[in-house]
Amino acid sequence: MSRTPVLRAAVVGTGHRAQLFTRGLAERPGHVVAALCDPSPTRMAFHNRLLAEAGAPAATAWEPDRFTGLLAEEGIDEVVVTTVDAEHDRYIVPALKAGCRVVTEKPMTVDAGRCARILDTVRATGNSLTVAFNYRFNPVHEKVRELLADGAIGEVLSVHFEWLLDVRHGADYFRRWHREKRHSGGLMVHKSSHHFDLVNWWLADEPREAFGYGRLGFYGREAGERHGLRRDYDRAHGAEPAADDPFALDLAADDTLRALYLDAERDDGYLRDRNVFDGPVTIEDDMSVLVRYARGATMTYHLTAYSPWEGYRVMFNGSGGRLELDVEESRWQPPLSRITSAAGAVHGDTAAEHAGGARLTLRPLWQPPQDVPLAVAHEAHGGGDPRMLDALFGPVGPARPADTGAASHPTATERDGALALVVGLAANRSFETGRPVRTDELIAG
Repeated sequence: MSRTPVLRAAVVGTGHRAQLFTRGLAERPGHVVAALCDPSPTRMAFHNRLLAEAGAPAATAWEPDRFTGLLAEEGIDEVVVTTVDAEHDRYIVPALKAGCRVVTEKPMTVDAGRCARILDTVRATGNSLTVAFNYRFNPVHEKVRELLADGAIGEVLSVHFEWLLDVRHGADYFRRWHREKRHSGGLMVHKSSHHFDLVNWWLADEPREAFGYGRLGFYGREAGERHGLRRDYDRAHGAEPAADDPFALDLAADDTLRALYLDAERDDGYLRDRNVFDGPVTIEDDMSVLVRYARGATMTYHLTAYSPWEGYRVMFNGSGGRLELDVEESRWQPPLSRITSAAGAVHGDTAAEHAGGARLTLRPLWQPPQDVPLAVAHEAHGGGDPRMLDALFGPVGPARPADTGAASHPTATERDGALALVVGLAANRSFETGRPVRTDELIAG
């Protein structure tokens, strides 16, 4: 009897999000996490403990500067990239050249030059790159796509999309590396690439032009002082002014955060609990964008990173009616003194304490509105994470009938990654120039 070959994987970047892939690979037959790569031995040791808990063998630990050697010496078949966004291409390109299958967290990268380098490498090697857009795998989002593809509202002529990050989740982008645009591309690239990929996928269309305004109006030193919210500390750990600050993160109170970040500071000096009302902050927290698509549809989009509640509203106007989706992921946030965990609900891994519901309404012309039944999950990014892992790496055990949709789901390619990225890049340039920006000015079609 033939045995299923085992694919040897390397996980590059061993922070919080990487746990999903370390555990996911360890529990799936046919995959083994053979190597970990990160500047921090402490974080890699934490991930090896995850492997031990899953009954998997320990992975070897490698420094980033030795990544090419890692690929050759460890016989790596697949690479998962979960590093700081601006570092993605540093690992994607050599992995593709080495013949590996590559899965990268979103965004694919943070600027046009790095994007071109990745696309050129995919074309030259013919190897596979997948961008981990888990929102595609949320059953609610799949239902929206199904209705639009079936012509439920005819030709889609316009879209309005509003996404609200509450003061627990939104603030977290302003206390870590994401707050510097050179690392993350700003929220238009890091966070909104999820949303832009959804709209591209929902419409089966490509963005052609974007115009927008963005500002830092709530977070940062100047705004914090103007609104009377700023406390005088650089980072929360050990700072007395942070003791009763609801915007402060208590790394020491959470075992995972302590192990991944506080204990790892001696390795690389990275501070995970910066004051959201102090500098440097070079990203925006309030952004409005108008996007035009190839077939003529337009989208108005707004992202707010300091809302009292978290969720989103998206409305599609078509030649045959209107489709409306409303999702409340958190109805409100209580004013806790010192947030004790940035895991779980802050990042969508578990349902928020005050999670609301979801409603999808179809409004055909000349007919009463219809409520579309939904199966709503608030944990694991709306149920998208496990279904995405199944599509990427196969099911944990024998596939069940309910899992077949995820297994056959079209994952996002490097072109999808570029098309989501380019909307954010065009928006960022428009913020700077005050003019509309064509996407082909940034990334060739």
